[in-house]
Amino acid sequence: MTLPTSGKVGSIVKILGTDLTGASSVTFNGVAAEFEVLSASDIEAFVPTGAATGSIQVVTPNGTLVSNIPFRIR
Repeated sequence: MTLPTSGKVGSIVKILGTDLTGASSVTFNGVAAEFEVLSASDIEAFVPTGAATGSIQVVTPNGTLVSNIPFRIR
């Protein structure tokens, strides 16, 4: 789940899930984002320049997680 579900380039998005510790990549519809893992269930990421509306993917040691609701770029 992402909070919020839409945003502008440069805005901060909270990505909530499980087993996020050790995440090595966050992408917005394929565009790499800067991010920080805050806990096993919380990541903060910046919406990257060039991002388009679509899924957010998080690569963790246990696999790739894909958002179930598309993130909308405003």
